[in-house]
Amino acid sequence: MALPFSVCLRLCGEGGCMTRRIIGPFNRVEGDLEVTLDIKVGIVRAAYVNSPMYRGFEQILLGKHPLDALVYVPRICGICSVAQSAAAAQALAQGMGLQPPENGRLAANLTLAAENLADHLSHFYLFFMPDFARDGYRDRAWFADTQARFKSVTGTASADVLPVRAKFMNVMGYLAGRWPHTLSLQPGGSSRPLEEAEKLRLKMLLNEFRTFLERTLFGDTLEAVAALDSEPALYSWMQPRAKSADFPRFLHIARDLGLQQIGRAADRFMSYGAYVDGATALFQPGVWSDGKSHVLDIGAIREDVSSSWMAGDVALAPEEGRTLPQPDKPDAYSWCKAPRLSGQVAETGPLARQMVAGHPLVRDMVGRHGASVTARVVARMLEFALVIPAMEIWLQQIRPGAPFCLPALELDEVRGVGLIEAARGSLGHWMDVRKGKLHNYQIIAPTTWNFSPRDAAGVPGALEQALVGLAAEEGGDGAPLAVQHVVRSFDPCMVCTVH
Repeated sequence: MALPFSVCLRLCGEGGCMTRRIIGPFNRVEGDLEVTLDIKVGIVRAAYVNSPMYRGFEQILLGKHPLDALVYVPRICGICSVAQSAAAAQALAQGMGLQPPENGRLAANLTLAAENLADHLSHFYLFFMPDFARDGYRDRAWFADTQARFKSVTGTASADVLPVRAKFMNVMGYLAGRWPHTLSLQPGGSSRPLEEAEKLRLKMLLNEFRTFLERTLFGDTLEAVAALDSEPALYSWMQPRAKSADFPRFLHIARDLGLQQIGRAADRFMSYGAYVDGATALFQPGVWSDGKSHVLDIGAIREDVSSSWMAGDVALAPEEGRTLPQPDKPDAYSWCKAPRLSGQVAETGPLARQMVAGHPLVRDMVGRHGASVTARVVARMLEFALVIPAMEIWLQQIRPGAPFCLPALELDEVRGVGLIEAARGSLGHWMDVRKGKLHNYQIIAPTTWNFSPRDAAGVPGALEQALVGLAAEEGGDGAPLAVQHVVRSFDPCMVCTVH
């Protein structure tokens, strides 16, 4: 249900008066999002994040043939459908005991990377940067340049980036046959083999995309960006480029607004690992908390439904979980479940990936300020500089004529887990097959982690924590600008959040 953009209520009690603002739906967000803020003396004291749209995909899958998941799950979302396909294919492969051939693994990595980077591009230019062209920043020295460049529809950035994104998405045509909702990703690899001529065309597409990134987004080579190793180095690199390239423009704005100081959650980061390369991965799996790395134990994941419109009173492991709607549940306020890792809130996404992977720039920024709006955007931009060179290598390693895919096997009684890194973070599929049919299928998306409600202990989710302490006027018609920046720094995909 779409609510007015901002509804205000006055709440008074023994501790004084507080304003409750209900903000939603947010524009430029895939799916519906509603945020309730308790504001006192102009400061957010508590936040409640609601995913108001129920989907039902997990019930749709029940009783289906296991391979049908490859048809249904990409349709969870139109902008990250490949990620859903990849997770389903991995869960099926585990159940079948299949290891895709080298060509299939490389093609799958390329396909997922292409979608993830296209999402990063869309987020930066079309979802995130237009907020800095709002009239609330009219008195800033950088406003005129920012409005001319990033204002929705009329800014020059849209005209520059949309053709580039469209051209880059041709990568999907060669690798996956179509986008979205490709069926090329299979348990046994990729069903879309590449010929030598197609490799050449893909090489040209990657080179064109690299050229745009180096000339327009960064104003420097990808290798130079990837080599930045500290916050001082980042700002020193930014200085000569702040008026000529778009990422340095953001850094200039962010430092002026102090965005490195806002948006901190639990500073506990989780990644399933991304882009497997034989026995290793481009970005390793793990957990970063308390200033050090930890091994990721997926057996420690539980989903709490205390504040969700879902039946149940015990936090369950995903493979045992159920999706049973209870819309009249007392004290619930979201369709989103509350995933927890060893009972604790975990943030996921590009920032988490790079914290776990150990990129020195990201660890330095978080070490100085904690997680922040600036750090999340920096990590997202770093992935262009880190992944495109890897894609160039993967493409070179593909050998036309060698196998790309192994045939799928029939399943009877088996479980499988698919864990991948989508653009927005850790995506997991848990599959339970009995008598050849899907008996249970549970999905935890990145935004489910980041936008979860309170758990049984009353602990807020990552975004709910990140919003506390922000300056927020107690009236008005729109979301406070700081709230907008923090919400968008996570790059939410609400249609992926609830299944």
